[in-house]
Amino acid sequence: MSRPGWDEYFIEITRLVARRSTCLRRKVGAVLVKDKNILATGYNGAPSGVAHCMDVGCLRERLAIVSGERHELCRGLHAEQNAIIQAAKHGTNIDGSTLYCTTMPCIICSKMIINAGILRIVYEEGYPDQLAEEMIKEAGVGFVRFCDLETRTGENE
Repeated sequence: MSRPGWDEYFIEITRLVARRSTCLRRKVGAVLVKDKNILATGYNGAPSGVAHCMDVGCLRERLAIVSGERHELCRGLHAEQNAIIQAAKHGTNIDGSTLYCTTMPCIICSKMIINAGILRIVYEEGYPDQLAEEMIKEAGVGFVRFCDLETRTGENE
């Protein structure tokens, strides 16, 4: 087994973080990294002190809400939001960092990412949100799907 490059290493960590998710629909993990150091992690789930969907059921399922729509109708926070909030809560500067995530961020998370000064996103799975992609491009935030990085050589060491 070969030694993983940095992008692979951090994507693997997002997969582990996602396992903490309490969402019944999609398990997402996020890791904020700067200078090869982990600054914060986040997974999707209900706010601290609030019942988890795995305990009380999924509001989005009950209301038959399609993935990628009506984000406000959910008990949970997204993994990216939780990572940004964790960094803020602990006074960690994430300006200039890279966000590794198991899923491409939605529009709400994308706006937070842009304003937080995150410079790069490496994600594993796509997400049906064209506006998020457009705004990320317009803001000059780099983003790449992890599988596209795997085909390149030398960039991941």
